[in-house]
Amino acid sequence: MNERLQWAGTACFMVMYVLMSFFPRLHPWNVVAGTLGGLFYMAWSLRVKNRPQIITNGVGITVCVCGLIKYFG
Repeated sequence: MNERLQWAGTACFMVMYVLMSFFPRLHPWNVVAGTLGGLFYMAWSLRVKNRPQIITNGVGITVCVCGLIKYFG
């Protein structure tokens, strides 16, 4: 299960980078993909009790959510 969470997060981040680099007009979908990636990695980091990753993912998710609120708000 841990490996699946990491691979799912990696896939979401790869989609985010492709959207940011090649399809900037599709904003905010890159932020949505980044948020999903962060959530998958957050789930993994909670399962393995990796505190630095928990903090990193929490901050990343917060930034993404704030960006989505700003975009849609």
